[in-house]
Amino acid sequence: MSSEPLVVVEGVRKVYRTGPKEVVALREVSFEAFPGELVAIRGRSGSGKTTLLNQIGGLDKPDAGRVVVAGHEVTSMAEDALLGLRRDVVGFVFQSFGLIPVLSAAENVGVPMRLARTPVEEREKRIRMLLALVGLEQHANQRPYELSGGQRQRVAIARSLANRPRLLVADEPTGQLDSQTGRQIMQLLRALVRSEGVTALVATHDPGLITLADRVLEISDGVLREAALQES
Repeated sequence: MSSEPLVVVEGVRKVYRTGPKEVVALREVSFEAFPGELVAIRGRSGSGKTTLLNQIGGLDKPDAGRVVVAGHEVTSMAEDALLGLRRDVVGFVFQSFGLIPVLSAAENVGVPMRLARTPVEEREKRIRMLLALVGLEQHANQRPYELSGGQRQRVAIARSLANRPRLLVADEPTGQLDSQTGRQIMQLLRALVRSEGVTALVATHDPGLITLADRVLEISDGVLREAALQES
């Protein structure tokens, strides 16, 4: 594991305002994550997990503090630069899968590479490799509605790796899956962190998945702290 952090979060604060009411979602959050590390971010619904991941992935901006990903200061980037960051540096996996229904598994995996204008031969080769990596090489031509929930999430994970990101951000990736399938997906993420050399930040409230992480951060009412990693 590299001694230089891939992700640096310093004093991040985020406040949402609805009329006169203020809700503090993040309270001066600071932490680092390193290459080849799977970090689980644990917390109840509404604790601030998604808000934190959105700041790191450049989907939202904090009211104070800074976020640096792979040397890029996310909090000061213009929107066009953020688009490039999300295309080339950060891969996203969501609870809802986010697949395009009319496209096959292979075509869904290839979408980010089409947007990046990857040459066809290179794109097709990487699609085959990624589907094999997540155990779906026999399902390349099936559409999302023909796949199980676990298979759809595997396609989504393969898609998130399409442009060789350095950071993988996964927001409750097992939230719509049963416990056994959820554990398989978490094990897959851990294996991919090793094989692809990426850093993964995985938000979850499932205590059964925490033991698969290298490190656990716990967030409660917007406050982040290091948590003990319990063995299974």
